[in-house]
Amino acid sequence: MFGDMMNMMGKLKETQKKIEDTKKRLDTVLIDEKSNDDLLKITITANRKIKSISISDDLLNDKEQLEDYLILTLNKAIERATQVNETELAAVAKEGMPNIPGMDLFK
Repeated sequence: MFGDMMNMMGKLKETQKKIEDTKKRLDTVLIDEKSNDDLLKITITANRKIKSISISDDLLNDKEQLEDYLILTLNKAIERATQVNETELAAVAKEGMPNIPGMDLFK
């Protein structure tokens, strides 16, 4: 029993390390999002850090339109980044979780 407990603790520590490594790797995963007409382009990491924003000169003349484009396009980029982030982290967590009865959280 004690050996099983030590084995589970080791597996949990290993999984924690893999999760940290995955978080670092997600900083390098870039997601590009753009408006439907390509007037605004945003690049964001899978950890939801904005890397670049490219704005067409056409948008610079209309403040309200630019604000609307930023909100819509940033929200789409954040949503995609969140999906990638959660999928990657869940896969690592599920892979490394010990089989504890009643603790099947990642099924």
